[in-house]
Amino acid sequence: MYRLLTFSACLWGPATAGALALCALYVSFRTRFVQLRRLPDAIFGTLRRLVLHSDTGGVSPFEALCTAIAGTVGTGNIAGVAVAISMGGPGAVFWMWVSAFLGMGLKYAEVNLALRYRERVQNEYVGGPMYYIKNGLGRGFLPLAVLFSLSGAAASLGLGNLLQFGSVLTLLPPLPVPPLALGAAAALPVYLACRGGALSRGRLTSKLVPLMAGLYVLACLGVIFVNIEALPSSVSSIFRCALSRDALAGGTAGSALSWGLRRGLFSSEAGLGSSPMAHASQSRPDGDPGLMGIFEVFVDTVLICTLTALTVLTSGVYVPSDPSAGAAPVLSALATLYGKRLSTLILAVSMCLFAFSSAVSWSLYGQRCLEFLLPNRRVFPLYRAAFALTALLSPLIPYPAALSLSDSASFLMLATNLVALMLLSKRVVEK
Repeated sequence: MYRLLTFSACLWGPATAGALALCALYVSFRTRFVQLRRLPDAIFGTLRRLVLHSDTGGVSPFEALCTAIAGTVGTGNIAGVAVAISMGGPGAVFWMWVSAFLGMGLKYAEVNLALRYRERVQNEYVGGPMYYIKNGLGRGFLPLAVLFSLSGAAASLGLGNLLQFGSVLTLLPPLPVPPLALGAAAALPVYLACRGGALSRGRLTSKLVPLMAGLYVLACLGVIFVNIEALPSSVSSIFRCALSRDALAGGTAGSALSWGLRRGLFSSEAGLGSSPMAHASQSRPDGDPGLMGIFEVFVDTVLICTLTALTVLTSGVYVPSDPSAGAAPVLSALATLYGKRLSTLILAVSMCLFAFSSAVSWSLYGQRCLEFLLPNRRVFPLYRAAFALTALLSPLIPYPAALSLSDSASFLMLATNLVALMLLSKRVVEK
């Protein structure tokens, strides 16, 4: 198991984070830092369009955005952030913000390319990196598109399924029920939710996302408000620790720079190529669709990840250098206001909603990847059964094995998609 964890750490180490950041910086230059120039429109304009959205008869921009956010916002926004500030210190939050800024440029490019090179298959729009590789770079790059699709299908089982439900199980206290019973509790609703297409998933996530985000955000704001006197010092520690000599010492286990960049970029999935598959399904894009990609990163990293970090820091439960803590610091922080029993319930419900919504979105991504490889849709019931079986077995699969599968598949997704983004960056045109 130790070898599996070491393998995952090597794949997603500082070298990968650095390459991802450089690619994001390059794309930002090519788009003239659209995430800075049009940030107000990306946030307030998107909110205005979502409030005023109308039924388009297909997947609306709001439903496509909720599907993308559901796939991006997962249990890592809670447990992952807690580990990042534990290992990297409060300064890791600052570098999360930096990574969010860079990731916004990548997401802008991904979403626009997905809409530009998408195809219509059986009254549905399909798109994503495999399509903008095939239609944008030409058939000579088809093996790259095939590699992305294979790794995307595998990542849907690992990153979007095993890791999500596995994280929830680590939070729950020992229960007097068989592990397969816990797996069945996850597998049945996942299977039922995955039976439809992009439209049904979009309608489901459009109800889940406001609920799960609202519950968790309100719980965090309550702790921060009660400890409001500690907020200035907590924010000050974020900036002070971010620029300290230790924080900038690359390669050290406690580096705020390393942990912050990795957590931010990997949490938003910028460059991974997953959420463009959701955005491409919308029937009638409204305005500049790339701005929704910027908004997606804002919600995931700037809003939810920051609230998680401030909840831990202001509550006074922050303990450095404890990588095994997982979501425990967040639970301890919530318990300072709500008590342990209610906090466990709040966090368990939040993480269950995060895990379930991520699984619903990632099942669509896996289905899209298989559809690209095997146009015959009769394979879909087999995939949905395999997806539900993976959820069923999640309590029995060791975490290092699940992490290794997820990291390997998502690393291949990232590598192939970054190559495509670099080659197609000149074709990202603002609308």
